[in-house]
Amino acid sequence: QVQLVESGGGLVQPGGSLRLSCAASGITFSLYDIYWFRQAPGKQRELVATSTSSGTTDYADSVKGRFTISRDAAKNAVYLQMNSLTPEDTAVYYCHVWSYWGQGTQVTVSS
Repeated sequence: QVQLVESGGGLVQPGGSLRLSCAASGITFSLYDIYWFRQAPGKQRELVATSTSSGTTDYADSVKGRFTISRDAAKNAVYLQMNSLTPEDTAVYYCHVWSYWGQGTQVTVSS
């Protein structure tokens, strides 16, 4: 049984940083492309960052230069380092691999 568990969300002031984690069981991350999505209230879920199994990364224009996706094969985990956060980054963030989704972690950027 595959399980993805996100953590690391919370309330942060504009300009602050957070690091999200996604830990997996029942699936080996290194074999798959892994994605971070987010969904803000009233908006569609959007792709934020991609980490391919071949080692490349890609980012939405809105987060390029501020967010970094990385993975730890030994821990079977993927991370999203988010810097220079703005209120527009407020959303539930989801880890996604193949057909599986985590439960999401809330990120709120507010003063």
